[in-house]
Amino acid sequence: MKITATDTFSIQMESGFSVADITGKISDFVEKCGFMEGTVNVFAKGSTASVTTTEYEPGTVKDLRQLFHQLAPEGKNYEHHKTWNDGNGHSHLQASILGPSITLPVQNGKILTGTWQQIILINHDIRVRKRTVVLTALGSFY
Repeated sequence: MKITATDTFSIQMESGFSVADITGKISDFVEKCGFMEGTVNVFAKGSTASVTTTEYEPGTVKDLRQLFHQLAPEGKNYEHHKTWNDGNGHSHLQASILGPSITLPVQNGKILTGTWQQIILINHDIRVRKRTVVLTALGSFY
């Protein structure tokens, strides 16, 4: 029998490119669900936030920050600024590159990630943000 479960959590994040490791929160949710197999979707609410997996360590975070600043640097005159005059056009572009969600497999009651693979939430906005993450699991019991 397939069962679904949903939960949300929020994290206060610093302004600019800031990263939070949310692997533990996802693992706890899957464990609480009790599913032995299935999937879990991780969705970041907001058009200036993104979610991905990577090795979460200072060098990778620094490299990601540099990559996004090269791809969509702050300070350019983006068309978005003409509409809202809020100075965060680059934030929307950066978040759009990764996207707001990922789906992960669940097997034997655990999310399947590599040894050095963590799930991270990224705030790209120029303002401090309280980021809300929505978790949706679809799974079955043995």
